[in-house]
Amino acid sequence: MSRLAGTWQCCRHFMGMLVGVPDYDAYLAHMREKHPEHPAMTREQFVRSRMEARLGARTVGKCPC
Repeated sequence: MSRLAGTWQCCRHFMGMLVGVPDYDAYLAHMREKHPEHPAMTREQFVRSRMEARLGARTVGKCPC
């Protein structure tokens, strides 16, 4: 069952990257390992920061044209 769970996680991560969904769990692991002295963003803050980075810091709800 562990192998199936690992395969599922890999597929989920790959599909998320394909459609542009950020990986919050990987971000948390990175923050714990590399920056334990800094507080991690909440899931909402993380998603917003990734959207802003991807869309050029446009505000949500504003026309992208």
